[in-house]
Amino acid sequence: MEKEHILTIANTIRTQLTMSVQPDVLLSWGISEPIATIFHDMPALAFQVEGRLFKGIVAIAYNAMDLYEVYLVSKDSENCVSDEVYADQLGDIIDVAIERGTDPEEYDAFCRAQLALLVTGNV
Repeated sequence: MEKEHILTIANTIRTQLTMSVQPDVLLSWGISEPIATIFHDMPALAFQVEGRLFKGIVAIAYNAMDLYEVYLVSKDSENCVSDEVYADQLGDIIDVAIERGTDPEEYDAFCRAQLALLVTGNV
């Protein structure tokens, strides 16, 4: 696979991801170390996250079906979150997997507790 092709795909993924997610949501993931790479023989963008529910690497790979595959990779495991993701779904799928979870009430309670800690200076 050509280096330019991998870089182009990774840049496209980055652009589509940042356009589909509010900046505060992206910040909540604790993203670092983004790289263009090959993941499971597909061009991909991978980055480290420090989310509430998952800490490790998120890999977004571009497959032959013109869709994305989203993986969570840690030292001990690899989990395919979804192998049929459209560009406009990337942010929501990743946020549910690493930060927000599937219970809106639980996540709202967590956010209120974090806000209380910030307001009282206990962080």
